[in-house]
Amino acid sequence: MGTADRQYPREFSRQEQAPRITPVTKWLLIINVVVFLADVMSGNLLGYYGTFAVRTAIFEGFIWEFITFQFLHGSVGHILFNSIALYFFGPIMERWWGTWKFLAFYLISGIGGALLYSLLGLMGIIDLGGGIVGASAGIFGILIATAVVAPNARIALLFPPIELSMRTLALVILGIAVFSIVVPIFGNEGGEAGHLGGAIFGFILIKFPRLLGWIGSGGRNMDIIRPRAFQRGGEAKLRPHTHINLRGDTEIDRILDKVSSAGFASLTDEERAKLHAEHERLQRGTNPDH
Repeated sequence: MGTADRQYPREFSRQEQAPRITPVTKWLLIINVVVFLADVMSGNLLGYYGTFAVRTAIFEGFIWEFITFQFLHGSVGHILFNSIALYFFGPIMERWWGTWKFLAFYLISGIGGALLYSLLGLMGIIDLGGGIVGASAGIFGILIATAVVAPNARIALLFPPIELSMRTLALVILGIAVFSIVVPIFGNEGGEAGHLGGAIFGFILIKFPRLLGWIGSGGRNMDIIRPRAFQRGGEAKLRPHTHINLRGDTEIDRILDKVSSAGFASLTDEERAKLHAEHERLQRGTNPDH
């Protein structure tokens, strides 16, 4: 969101290939690159009209800025790191939600980043500056949602070169965002406010998936990645206290088999509700890392 964005995970797991690119994730990546190049070639004309600023978006009615800022980036490094994160984590959530719900989830998380940025700015906690741009808010929503769905999944970071659980990564990035806002020494308080807002909205949506129940799932012919699929082959370096496993119930087995064969869009509303209810039940029994 700011040019000083954090470096994102290079890979989701050393022992597993990254998920195949999914339709919405692919088009988001393409649009981001095309918009970035067009903005550069136009002398920042797109940025002039699309950057999110509280004065124009809220007080002058330029509400499209809640969406357009999410496709603008301030530098090559900015779009590069966002693209890496979107490429590796986007397909995970797209398969979880289905096509259209994932798109709504991503954009709403981005809007959440703009809203928290606006709120903290109007309260005088951060300097609103010239506004914000970047896909980071939506991506932080994806990262936090992945941590909720698969908290014990192991990932390897590009920098620093360490391996940690998805839950730990989520806590680290949230801690960095909060610290950067409370102790403004890095000069990217607005961007971090956007990151935090995206993470909060992403958390709310993944914990209460029925908030997006009015949107068609899409994703026909696209396998759903279930939480148990994130577990690494063999023994994990740090044995998790718990793991998510949706198997074990005959009705859940039937629903998961249906998803595997016909896609998430083939489920009825009742079947989707049962699947999410089972996931939420198991999540309530998950212990945090010690």
